[in-house]
Amino acid sequence: MAYIKVSGTKLVDQDGKEVILRGAGLGGWMNMENFISGYPGCEFQIRDALAEVVGEAKRDLFFDKFLEYFFQDADAAFFKSLGLNCIRLPFNYRHFEDDMNPRVLKPEGFKHLDRVIDLCAKHGIYTILDLHTAPGGQNGDWHSDSGIHIPTFWLHKDHQDRVIWLWQELAKHYKDNTWIAGYNPLNEPTDPSHTRLIDFYNRIYSAIRDIDPHHALFLDGNTFASDFSHFGEAYKNWENTAYSIHDYSLLGFPASKEKYVGNPSQLTRLRRSYEKKREWMDTHGLCVWNGEFGPVYARKQYEGEETDEINERRYHVLKDQLAIYNKDRLSWSIWLYKDIGFQGMVHVSLDTPYMILFKDFLAKKHRLAIDAWGADLIHVQATYQPLIDLIHQEIKPEHQNLYPWPLWKAADRAGRLARNILVSEFLVKEWAEHFSGKTEAEIDEIAKSFAFENCVHRDGLNKVLTDNATLVAQSV
Repeated sequence: MAYIKVSGTKLVDQDGKEVILRGAGLGGWMNMENFISGYPGCEFQIRDALAEVVGEAKRDLFFDKFLEYFFQDADAAFFKSLGLNCIRLPFNYRHFEDDMNPRVLKPEGFKHLDRVIDLCAKHGIYTILDLHTAPGGQNGDWHSDSGIHIPTFWLHKDHQDRVIWLWQELAKHYKDNTWIAGYNPLNEPTDPSHTRLIDFYNRIYSAIRDIDPHHALFLDGNTFASDFSHFGEAYKNWENTAYSIHDYSLLGFPASKEKYVGNPSQLTRLRRSYEKKREWMDTHGLCVWNGEFGPVYARKQYEGEETDEINERRYHVLKDQLAIYNKDRLSWSIWLYKDIGFQGMVHVSLDTPYMILFKDFLAKKHRLAIDAWGADLIHVQATYQPLIDLIHQEIKPEHQNLYPWPLWKAADRAGRLARNILVSEFLVKEWAEHFSGKTEAEIDEIAKSFAFENCVHRDGLNKVLTDNATLVAQSV
């Protein structure tokens, strides 16, 4: 078996035959996210808080067992059964080094990553390695695990130097593994200058190529993988490289002000949003990969009788997006494979120890809208609206559009700082206290809630994915 390569606008195998990668991201696993597994705030905060409540040994037990149960052989077999052939593996740099001990490799970081790469290979599934969290945060969202909204990765060269070092270590470890389709060096960068990202990509490209000349690279656009307007002719320096867009549509989220019916206007917006993101690549004849997209879904414990109707509309959004992608024979990775019920292809059952333990807490989180992703503000909008009004009234309009505007408008920024950072911090200890007094056996059972046999399949979503994966995906 040979490496997958980039050839013009396509991914190809050793014989030059087109390979179309269709799959999902294993979000919430080696880079935990609050809406995926139910904690408040950032991963480093809950890890610290849990150690305070139960001690480091039980804390480490929980997180290690969580990583073990989250993806096992049964998951890989199920994934392959749907006709999918690639999993994007997001990971947090903290698995491989500590901020207080930088550039000292933690070998245990490879334990679960190696395990899942090998499991996927066993079932004929490619993987793409995705550095989802970088030192200092490459963007200002929760999944950069920095706890703030300023992406200081772009302000401190040493943060960037550490990522260069880490990718060299990863390249040394994986350079001979042909089941890895490629490396995704930095998830969703948000560089306010638009130029430091290009400089970093030049550096990371050279650093990886010095060790690994074979694997394809997948480079995200700036501003959450949506903007290539400042890339210019940089592509001329990067061989065997594809470019990653993230094509989420507001029409598939609670914040949408209209119901999706697939009318001409809505279809035009879906298509234009996608085409705008890939315009630079099309101009230069370059390869595009859609690294993230997908609606979120209603849950009966929150949306009640409207749940099925809402979700049918969300599946409709997804079907129409995939119809657009299929015309371009686009490789894609939907977000995401597994969670506690908001977006995953499979989700943890409500009658598991974890979901029973956190039932009331999760309802509180939902009511307070402390997770940024797909938040429903119905219960808290009146509380925060005076703050938003104050900003609109007192700040000059031209000063309200702070980067990453227009993705983050003034109201979005206020919500991220007030709800998703400030209020969520007050709930971190409360989450951890749910483990107080638990034995090691009980902690193991709580973590085991995330095992495949304890999950419910989102059949509507999986049917859409299967129907589309088999249209043009290549067999392995």
